[in-house]
Amino acid sequence: MIRDVEYTRGRLAQTAERIAELIYPQPVAPDELLVSERVDRISWDEAQRLQYRPAELGERFGPLWATYWFRVRATVPEAWAGRRVDLLWFSDSEAAVWSGGRVVQGLNRHHREATLVERADAGAHLAFDVELACNGLFGKQDRPVELHRCELAVFDPAAWELYFDFETLRALEADPRLDPSVAGELRAGLADFANAWDEDAEEARARAILAELYERRNGTRAHEIAAIGHAHIDTAWKWPVAETHRKMLRTFSSQTRYMDEYPEYRFACSQAQQYAWLKERSPDLWERVRAKIEAGQFVPVGGSWVEPDCNIPSGESLLRQFLHGQRFFERELGRRCREFWSPDAFGYAAQLPQLMRLSGITRFLTQKLSWNRFNKPEHHTFVWQGLDGSEVLGHFPPADTYSSEATVKELLKTLHEYRDHDHSGTSMLVFGHGDGGGGPTKGMLETLRRAHDLQGLPRTEMRTSNEFFAALEAEPGERPVVVGELYLEYHRGTYTTQARTKRGNRRCEIALHDAEFVSALFGDGEYPRAELDRLWKLLLLQQFHDILPGSSIREVHEEAERDLAEVEAGAEAICAAALGGGGDVPLNTIGFPRREVAERGGELVVVEAPPYGFGRVVEPDDEVRCDGLVLENAHLRAELSPEGRVVSLLHKASWRETLAAPGNRLELFDDRPLNFDAWDIDPFHLETRRECPGAESWRIVTNSPLRAEIAFERRIGEASRMTQVVRLDADSRRLEFHAVVDWHENHKLLKVCFPLAVRALTATYEMPFGYAERPTHYSTSFDRARYEVPGHRWADLSEHGFGAAVLTDSKYGYSCHGNELRVSLLRSPKDPDPDADMGRQEFAYALVPHGGGWRESGIVAEGLRFNVPVRWAANARCEGSLASVADQNLVLDTVKRAEDSNALVLRLYDPHGARGAARVRLAVAFASARLANALEDEGEPLEVEDGAIVVPYGPHEVVTVKVQ
Repeated sequence: MIRDVEYTRGRLAQTAERIAELIYPQPVAPDELLVSERVDRISWDEAQRLQYRPAELGERFGPLWATYWFRVRATVPEAWAGRRVDLLWFSDSEAAVWSGGRVVQGLNRHHREATLVERADAGAHLAFDVELACNGLFGKQDRPVELHRCELAVFDPAAWELYFDFETLRALEADPRLDPSVAGELRAGLADFANAWDEDAEEARARAILAELYERRNGTRAHEIAAIGHAHIDTAWKWPVAETHRKMLRTFSSQTRYMDEYPEYRFACSQAQQYAWLKERSPDLWERVRAKIEAGQFVPVGGSWVEPDCNIPSGESLLRQFLHGQRFFERELGRRCREFWSPDAFGYAAQLPQLMRLSGITRFLTQKLSWNRFNKPEHHTFVWQGLDGSEVLGHFPPADTYSSEATVKELLKTLHEYRDHDHSGTSMLVFGHGDGGGGPTKGMLETLRRAHDLQGLPRTEMRTSNEFFAALEAEPGERPVVVGELYLEYHRGTYTTQARTKRGNRRCEIALHDAEFVSALFGDGEYPRAELDRLWKLLLLQQFHDILPGSSIREVHEEAERDLAEVEAGAEAICAAALGGGGDVPLNTIGFPRREVAERGGELVVVEAPPYGFGRVVEPDDEVRCDGLVLENAHLRAELSPEGRVVSLLHKASWRETLAAPGNRLELFDDRPLNFDAWDIDPFHLETRRECPGAESWRIVTNSPLRAEIAFERRIGEASRMTQVVRLDADSRRLEFHAVVDWHENHKLLKVCFPLAVRALTATYEMPFGYAERPTHYSTSFDRARYEVPGHRWADLSEHGFGAAVLTDSKYGYSCHGNELRVSLLRSPKDPDPDADMGRQEFAYALVPHGGGWRESGIVAEGLRFNVPVRWAANARCEGSLASVADQNLVLDTVKRAEDSNALVLRLYDPHGARGAARVRLAVAFASARLANALEDEGEPLEVEDGAIVVPYGPHEVVTVKVQ
């Protein structure tokens, strides 16, 4: 006997191949294979009316996104009577098997077989259709869609079982992390099997050898893996939303079918939007899914409408993701989710733990932070604590993927990579082909069956998300606590890419906010609940983590811009109906008072209005002066250069110069990331900074007592032009910059820089319902990783007694190093959308110097005033505020009607980190007020003093009040 490990392993691989060949012996071609003409995405009923012709193997089909329907007819051979018959199909594309108008199973490069009949009758005629989509799981591919295989075969269950019995042990033996003594015994036993096994002669003895090897069990202590199937169907990415509708049918039909064969199988599926589409578009499959949910196999997770980006949406939008997601799951499926399932978003804002808690969610799953480039996460199981102190139990699957193939190698990786063995004995494996859908294969399920308690592998069991987290919660010991935002050290370009999509998102959030407010407090007629519901859900769809971040194909962003325009128009129509179509009475729709210059029918006027109230046009008490390139009002004196830079900005109240060097400095950077073109801004871009040439010309375009504007024309880069108007209004505390750009660059990043006469070790950035403080230096690897960060309406740099903030109307990417505060304005990646951001772009930003810190200087209010214009009504419905808060530390962010009643819902939050008891006044009569959660479940009653609702609040708290 000559033992050689590599020879032995080679022989074992050969044996596995021989066994696999027996699973589908002697496949046959169908009696008839016909194909339709090229069509779009149509229903099965429509497909029955198409013209068909004979199809041949080797035929190629296209173009991208086209559809072809195949009609297949076959006769069951006599020898197959009583046995299972499967379709063997491979077209290197996505496809689906249909029978009698019912989608049966999805097909793709990973799922190539579909059961046609469990027990065939000899001579029976089989008739079914295959819907072929001319795209791969990830949309466009570098291979043609070609019909390589269409055969029928009898399935040999004994060969199938034998193959996975042998193959699982073979994979375990070959892994170098296995105990050598266990590996040696496995190798010897598998070699004995190969010696004994023959198709006819000694199969029983060979099977007994494998059965004995499977008797080897783990000891007293073994790490436990909770395995759950998953498909992670991106709602849009390298394919449009319309293709996602079909991906759902393919994936869910396959997985519900597998559940019949594998009773232990558990499959997690997030995103209420996809369930809603399924119910609307495929009632039959919807009922199959519902049945498996009731059986505990198909597991709704996540609690959100889609899996949103968690940096860019407003705090209210993130909350609405949970509101609409949880309401759908409860209404349609009789349950609320207890975990936020977000494996693929590009970082997580610090207020998310509080928003989860307010939505009935106490658990959190992701794995994306395993992609960090500078600092890998220290823990896989931990407590995540938000800004306000709210805590959720967090878990990152140690396999570092949400698309595990459930191999022996990945099971061992989960065991060996887990970073929390000292306080936890269990982790999760999320398995199944994902992103483009598909989900687990039967082979994965077979491997997991055999891995259950096999010596050398972690104890592995199919579990639901609830079962897994309950096991975590039951473990004794103290968890590590991670505080604040979970910043992803990757994909920083997603704060900036596809500027029109991001601008549309900001405008829609504002328009819906206003539409709810005006309808709730003084709209005529019935509250437009159904229309607001429709518009909100359409906006929430666009906030999916590959749409709003700008990382999808051209078609997706064209549809997003169209849908966002529809949302804004719908919200504006609601506002117009409530306000009488406009008029001469100013209406302030934010929670701060305002006195400012506004446009009324092309005329500039000064308006004064209380929070959430009707105001009036007043006489100005200040004038702006324009003397050449110098703009001055009561608060600011700005000196501009002919090149369009701000040479000086004097803050008159403190008599401080705001700038350390000329500001409004437009800069171009080379922007060629090593990977993920639309997603990434790599650190070496910082080495390529070039100032854009100065303006070619300037002219005064407005010179009135209320507004002064100077326009600058300039070239940007090789092929782009910008017209920028610098504006100063009477009595304004901000210097504004309004730009229109014709953008045609290639792999360039445009930023604007303001070198501030301020020294601070951290800069502050507005984030959803709060803020984030981030370093202005590169002292540690964590500091260096934050060279580009997300922010919302403002970023601020302050020292004691003085500071300055930059406001934006639609930008989310910022950076600050030393005293140089920058906003990322435009990118020009070429993949996956070669035309990303090309063409006309509009945006505005402003510089606001202030005495004292940003809190006491009212920067939150200034950011709102810059973003939300005054509206005009036909008449004033009342005098004073309709809703106001007598506390500068509590913002009344949202006023709406309840989802299920006419109760008034108020959303407030503390943006500063303060504590107190605020008094909220309403101009409408009310009977009672109670605290509520984000889902509008009522809680404790609130005290009412002199007609004001007393609202206690803590640092960074988000408060919902329900008023009857």
